[in-house]
Amino acid sequence: MYFPILRGRQFELIALRELCEEGLLSKSIIPIIEPVKLSSTLCKTISIYGSKGHLLALINNPLVGTFDSDLDDEKNKNLVEAFNNEISANNSLLYVFRLSLNSRNEMENFIAKYSDRMMTICNDKDSISLYATEFEGMGSKFNLIPDESGFRRKIRQNRVMLDDKFTKMARNIDYAQKVDEPFSEDHLFYLDDGYVGFADYSVVGDEYSDSGFAPYAVAIHIVYFADDKSLRLKHFVSDTNDDIKDPAGKFKEAVEKLVNWNKVQKLDTKAIKEFEDLYYREAYPGLGTVKKLSIMHHIELISRFLDEE
Repeated sequence: MYFPILRGRQFELIALRELCEEGLLSKSIIPIIEPVKLSSTLCKTISIYGSKGHLLALINNPLVGTFDSDLDDEKNKNLVEAFNNEISANNSLLYVFRLSLNSRNEMENFIAKYSDRMMTICNDKDSISLYATEFEGMGSKFNLIPDESGFRRKIRQNRVMLDDKFTKMARNIDYAQKVDEPFSEDHLFYLDDGYVGFADYSVVGDEYSDSGFAPYAVAIHIVYFADDKSLRLKHFVSDTNDDIKDPAGKFKEAVEKLVNWNKVQKLDTKAIKEFEDLYYREAYPGLGTVKKLSIMHHIELISRFLDEE
C-alpha cells in the first residue's frame, strides 16, 4: 500500500480530489492530508472521497499552518460546521496521530474518539516508548515509521516505511544542476523489508513554507520508471532565468523539454496529457497547476504499478 502525505493547501487538495473523482486512484493508495488551513477545498475533498468510498486519512495534530486556530475562529462558524458535517458523515476517513512527548495530553482523547480508525506517525525516537505504552495492542491500522533499526525493533505491527524522497533545492534553477536523479525503490522492497506499505511526500517534499514568491525559474518534476522498475525523477527547468519576468515564457521552455522527452518515454497519465495539451495550445496554467499536475502524475503512476502488481 502507498500513503502519499500532502499538506492541505489548495493545489495539493485539488490534485487528490481530481484523482479520486476521475477513478485514477488505486484502492491500494490512502492519501494522508496534514490540514494547514480550514477551507472549502478541504471540505470538498473529504466529501468526494466519502462519496466514492475511498479511504482518506487526516492528521489530527498538524505541526504547521493555521488549521487549529481556524477551527476556533468565530468568523469561520459556517465553514467549521461544514467541515464537521463532512467528517461525521464520512465512514471512509482514518485519523492520524503524530507522536511526540508533548502530545501526551491530546493522546487519550484521540484514542477514545478514533480507536477503530486510527493511524500513527512515529518519527521521533523519544516517542517510541509512548507508542509502546499507549498504542501497541490498540489495533492501530497503520504505523508510519522511518526505515531505521531503532524504530523497526520496537514498532512491528502494521508498520509503514516513511521517508522524504524529494531533494528540495533552495531555488528552482538549482534543479538544472542534476536534471535526472534516483527517487525511490520503496515500492519494490517494502514487503520484503517487513512493511505493509510505504509513505512519502510525493514530489513536494516535507519542507513547509506558507509564503509565496515569484521564482526566477520554472521547474517541472516528473517521476518515471527506470528499466529496473525503480523510480527516477526528471527535472525540466526553464532557460531564461535572469529575472522573474514572463513566467508564461519560462513555463513554455520547461514544458517543451518535457514534451520532447516524452516522445521517447511515452508516459500517458492524465497529467502528462494535460501538460502536452498546454504546450500545444501555448497556454500557461499558473505555477499552482504545474505542481498539481506533477503530484497527480506521480500518484497515478504508483496507482497503476500497485494494481498491476
